[in-house]
Amino acid sequence: MLHDIDLRSKAVFYPAGFPVNIATNSRDVLEAAAESWGMYAAPEFATAPLEIRVIVQPEGGLAETPQYRTQGQLFSAISDRHNFAAFDSKSMSGFSVVSQRTAAHHLALRMHFLEGMVYMLLAQRYVVPMHAACLARNGSGVLLCGRSSAGKSTLAYGCARAGWTYVADDCTWLLPDSEDRVAVGRSHIVRFRDDAPRLFPELEGYVTHQYPNGKLTIEVPLADFPRIRTAWRCPVDRVVLLDRQGGGAPRIEKVCSEAMVERLLGDMPSYGEEVNSMYARTLGRLLTVPAFSMRYQTLDDAMSLLAELAIS
Repeated sequence: MLHDIDLRSKAVFYPAGFPVNIATNSRDVLEAAAESWGMYAAPEFATAPLEIRVIVQPEGGLAETPQYRTQGQLFSAISDRHNFAAFDSKSMSGFSVVSQRTAAHHLALRMHFLEGMVYMLLAQRYVVPMHAACLARNGSGVLLCGRSSAGKSTLAYGCARAGWTYVADDCTWLLPDSEDRVAVGRSHIVRFRDDAPRLFPELEGYVTHQYPNGKLTIEVPLADFPRIRTAWRCPVDRVVLLDRQGGGAPRIEKVCSEAMVERLLGDMPSYGEEVNSMYARTLGRLLTVPAFSMRYQTLDDAMSLLAELAIS
């Protein structure tokens, strides 16, 4: 059963400012956790810590993308018999068992089990995750929403190079109890597709990783570019839906905030009545801010349209 296995390696991390206690029998686990969250030095929120236990066993191969399932307060993430996780949103705790090959592959461990488990637990109580980038200008935040390949990360970084403040690339968290619609992001890093150096020559030389989901990705720490301003949180004052595939001239136009919020809610997974209600309440606060649809084809067009929006 492994109930009494000695998990003597322990550390505390603060993803997005929320405390997480990790206990494990492998230094690989703590090293991978430090790669994800070592830049957060202290808690920003006075919440009870998540309790995570990770058991590494010698048997088994490299984990593939798990199947995630939930019923009530219980969650599972199962790749195979040697790589799986289970966690509980009531106690805000969980454990995973992974092979040594998975533990040694820090990207797979982080993506499938460490980050997956921690972020999903945070999303049950403390944050509302959105598939959106976030930028700020003069303290005013703009959410850039859109499906995969809409250009969120590219546009966020391009605007940051041009003087905007960078908050998040493709995952932004809204704080549920914030009347000011505060967004929180992983402002220390940007993840690009492997062709990003064609737009941004300074990214040439960064290692391209093949993520466990098969995508080729460049992970860039923004500490390497001190001229780029970053902020880990900002109030949201505008929402923009990106459409990079549409034809016609580049344009940005105001749309119905109610329709925008309904669309954003429709893109979210269902976690049950209580959590879904928290999500609807939180996104409902976006009804008070202007919403826009932006059609574009090139990065320069998108940056010009956003600059006009910020001025207006």
